[in-house]
Amino acid sequence: MSTPVNPFEIARETLRLLAARRIPPSPENYQTLYHEIAGTKPKTNSFPEEQLRSLAAALPKVSPDQLRLARQLDEAVKTANWADYKKYLTEFVAALAESQKLGWSELIADLLRQWEAKHQGLTTTRKRESVEHILTSSGANPDTLFNRLQSLLRSWGQGKANETANLVAADEAEPPEVAPITGAKASQTPLTELRELFAFTLETAMATQLLESPQLSSDAKVLAKDIRTAASPEQLQEFLTRLKRFAFKLELLAEDQAELRLSLLNLLRLLVGNITELVLDDHWLHGQIAVVREIIDKPLSQRALDDAERRLREVLFKQAQLKASLSEARDAIKHMLAGFVDHLADFAEVTSDYHDKIENFAAKISSANDIAELETVLGDVMRETRTVQINAQRSRDELRLTQQQVLASETRIRELERELEVTSDLVRHDQLTGVLNRRGLEEIFAKETARATRHDTTLCVALIDIDNFKKLNDSMGHQAGDEALIHLAGICRDTLRPQDTVARYGGEEFIVLLPETSLDDAVIALTRLQRELTKKFFLHANEKILITFSAGVTQMTVDDNQSSVIKRADEAMYQAKQSGKNRVVPSP
Repeated sequence: MSTPVNPFEIARETLRLLAARRIPPSPENYQTLYHEIAGTKPKTNSFPEEQLRSLAAALPKVSPDQLRLARQLDEAVKTANWADYKKYLTEFVAALAESQKLGWSELIADLLRQWEAKHQGLTTTRKRESVEHILTSSGANPDTLFNRLQSLLRSWGQGKANETANLVAADEAEPPEVAPITGAKASQTPLTELRELFAFTLETAMATQLLESPQLSSDAKVLAKDIRTAASPEQLQEFLTRLKRFAFKLELLAEDQAELRLSLLNLLRLLVGNITELVLDDHWLHGQIAVVREIIDKPLSQRALDDAERRLREVLFKQAQLKASLSEARDAIKHMLAGFVDHLADFAEVTSDYHDKIENFAAKISSANDIAELETVLGDVMRETRTVQINAQRSRDELRLTQQQVLASETRIRELERELEVTSDLVRHDQLTGVLNRRGLEEIFAKETARATRHDTTLCVALIDIDNFKKLNDSMGHQAGDEALIHLAGICRDTLRPQDTVARYGGEEFIVLLPETSLDDAVIALTRLQRELTKKFFLHANEKILITFSAGVTQMTVDDNQSSVIKRADEAMYQAKQSGKNRVVPSP
């Protein structure tokens, strides 16, 4: 048997050996056999994506610097960029080390001296309040705490009681104690004008720019209304606390939008770069363009962009393999045709010599005087004729062989083209229902858990199982069962939110991921899905068939992984089956 030379043949031989040797088809076993057949050595410096993503998820995310580091590490893992990952981590650690080099001993010594010293307008109680305020507001950030304590001590040293009070107010963002301003004079005060200007900014500049985030837009309008009516220090303090939370949400939104733009640019670059590499028919682009069109038609989200980018990367990788096989098949055809043309030229040469010799033989026959001379000439004629006959027969056989090889190559090319056409749909999605398969579920699950951890939001996981599916298969056939699965997947896509994810887990079981959803809301969503399934009947052979499902739903915790949370949802689904089917049971 010849040794495989191209990646497609090596991959096929690898799969054959896995089956022949009865080796489990794990990625490690596949890689070992692949390199054994190809005669190469596996790379030992592969990017440890799973480990690095787990490390990034375990880091604390309390301060803005920590949140920024988490986003940077997540982006580095997504692009498999080890250099960026190492750079972001070392820079963060270096900054921490630098902050630890601050002169805390000198600062504490100065604080003790200033505490015991007498300052005009500053009592020990005022000093204690000032220090407590700064510790409360800046204790989580060593750099900010150090700088604000330094500023406080400078104000004590200069004997500025008012400046100390202002510093504390700035740290805690506490409003000055002012009495409510009423009457005609109130409209002329700077505080009232500032309040109105701030409210106008929230209503116009902020709310109108947040149309794609209805909740934040509504929060901005509510804040604008409250700042106009707030007058007492307690009301202003409550407003400022809510304003801080609003500002933090705005920062997260800005980072999310920047991440969206970056992902979209990467996706477009990937698609444009692929167009220049495409060959033959344009219908090869249909699967990829369909992904982009689907993204454009729906509201832009990071989930859709990540999913499209992963799908296109896999399509391009598969396409590169198929394109190499196509090029080899075409080169083989060109080589065969070139050899046949050369052989035809040789045959034409032989035929031309044969005609020349026949003319000479004819002249000898004409000038022959006896039978002996004719016998010699006839022998030469027969010998040359047999030579030409043998050459003609060999050319005919080679022509037939070449024709068979060309037909085989054309058949192979058509097979590769068909395989390429369906690659876009079969990489991460279930071939029957069109929803994600297990591989796609693993990728989107890792993404959703990382996003839930980063934003400190809830993530619910549901497992749904069609009731009496075996009975449906046995009574109406497997074709009806397949159509029922397709029907359920379509109802899920039409009923659930765009950010929800549906994946076929196996057989008649489906997994549903519900991000930013509480357990109670997840139960409501699945119950609504059950109602829609009973409203839209499944039709088979013009017969209406009622399809129901039982579901278990659970909320993911910090200690969960994919296996544990699905197991808990599966146990709840089993309880739904035992309690009468067509039910949704939450896991405690």
